[in-house]
Amino acid sequence: MTRFIAACVQVNSRDVMSDNLARAATYARDAHAAGARLIAFPENVSMMSFGGENVRAAAFPQEEHPGLGFVADLARELQSTLIVGSLHVKVAGEDRVANRCFVIGPDGNVITSYDKIHMFDVDLANGESYRESKTFRPGDTAKLAETEFGKIGVSVCYDVRFPHLFRDYAKAGAKILSIPAAFTRTTGQAHWHTLLKARAIENGCFVIAAAQCGDHPGGRQTFGHSLIIDPWGEVLADGGTDPGFVTAEIDLSRVDEIRRMVPSLQNGQTYKPC
Repeated sequence: MTRFIAACVQVNSRDVMSDNLARAATYARDAHAAGARLIAFPENVSMMSFGGENVRAAAFPQEEHPGLGFVADLARELQSTLIVGSLHVKVAGEDRVANRCFVIGPDGNVITSYDKIHMFDVDLANGESYRESKTFRPGDTAKLAETEFGKIGVSVCYDVRFPHLFRDYAKAGAKILSIPAAFTRTTGQAHWHTLLKARAIENGCFVIAAAQCGDHPGGRQTFGHSLIIDPWGEVLADGGTDPGFVTAEIDLSRVDEIRRMVPSLQNGQTYKPC
């Protein structure tokens, strides 16, 4: 399928999983009614808890996760492919949990899953400090999702700052890059649009980036602005700052057109590192 409607669902997740999933499903159904057949959710779609203990307490083994069962049923109901930005999954023999993205087919089966690789361990100038690596075990494997829409390169949030991941996806055949996020308001205002446009332009890919928005438990503030961007860097849809959904038409022939004009995937040279 080279031409279709994609959607980003934008939510303000809090600390009650059933409420969060119900709201996300409402927006997904509305997006489906608007024609979307590829529907993306943000990072932490089922839960935005404050503190590592609360995150671990709300995590489940993958085979028992109520959030995964919920979105699998939703995919079957909508007969659509869902990119579930991330759920918190217990890891055997590990105190930390995985921040795991799932791509689910219209039959409700998991096409692939991806554990967020890069941990948001930062100290911002305004005093905000984050140490994701204390709570989450980083993944170590990039994942391509083989879907009816072609290959999709899967990532989560802070991964966007590591461009080599996305170049590897593009070279492996991805025409769509998925970057679900719960970007902080501070870093989002400074970098969100620029980073996502850069990943689209440098790889000649569509970028689909569903985002969290608003104020969350523990004083966490996220930026919103779910984006769908074309391979030339044009923003096709911007979710603004409130919960809801946005859609855009994806024409994958645009990828081929852009890559013919600017064949950067072929023009790269090997060189000695400094």
